[in-house]
Amino acid sequence: MTVTDEDSRRRAELLDATYGRLLGADGAEPSLPALAAMVGAEPRALLDRFGTEDGLVRALLARARTEQLRALDALPDDAGLATVGRVLWEWLAAPAHRPVLRLWLGSYSRSLGDGAGPWAGFARDTVRDWDLLLAAHQPTDRVSTPAGVAERALLLAVLRGALLDLLATGDAHRATAAVTAHLHGFDDGR
Repeated sequence: MTVTDEDSRRRAELLDATYGRLLGADGAEPSLPALAAMVGAEPRALLDRFGTEDGLVRALLARARTEQLRALDALPDDAGLATVGRVLWEWLAAPAHRPVLRLWLGSYSRSLGDGAGPWAGFARDTVRDWDLLLAAHQPTDRVSTPAGVAERALLLAVLRGALLDLLATGDAHRATAAVTAHLHGFDDGR
């Protein structure tokens, strides 16, 4: 099947509409029929454009990542891990993003299994991608050092752990305090 400009345009429209509605959704991860209903489409229309429900979820998560990266666009390459961590946490902690972050968590969890299926490598790839992004904001002479690698790994772990706590409890104050305390260590020249 040949993909036309019209197909690509319709796919982009459906993705944007589904993403927008997902951000407005409250509650558990929606099913394909629920996502289709949100945008006034038949489930078949989504499957035709995204292949599978997993394909749609991956596209939604890629769309979220694009939005996260846009939040970082204004930062200079040498912004430092504390600044990048603050900007990322502001995006992650925003109540409007909870539905897509629940979707991310489910996808991340599914990828931790036996390494087979449509989610194989998703969690590993996510860690690698964010590590590369964080490395771009570290001083060049620190990026490849054991301490630099450890700083990035710890920042990712803190952000991921605080996000899990936030999704579990809804206590943004507690999670933000934890992230802020960790980022303060970077500000102190750690």
